[in-house]
Amino acid sequence: MIYNMTSKERAEKRAQANNMEPLFQLGKGGMSDALIKQVDDALTARELIKVKVLRDTSPLTPREAADRIAEATGSEVV
Repeated sequence: MIYNMTSKERAEKRAQANNMEPLFQLGKGGMSDALIKQVDDALTARELIKVKVLRDTSPLTPREAADRIAEATGSEVV
C-alpha cells in the first residue's frame, strides 16, 4: 500500500530535517546501486534522512537525485 503524506505531515518532516546533518553526499560518482542500498537501509532505520548533492560535481540536480532515490526506495521526498 502506498501512503501519501498530507501537506501538514510533509511540513512537519521538513521542519525536522532542518536540524539534521546530511547522512550521504552525492558527488561526481553519481548514484550507484550501493548508494541506493545504503540510503534504503538508513530510511528503514531512521524514517527521515538528508542527502547532500554537490552541485559543482554531481551529474544530477538535487531534485533529480531526490526523485531517483524516492523511486528506487519507495520513499517520498519532503
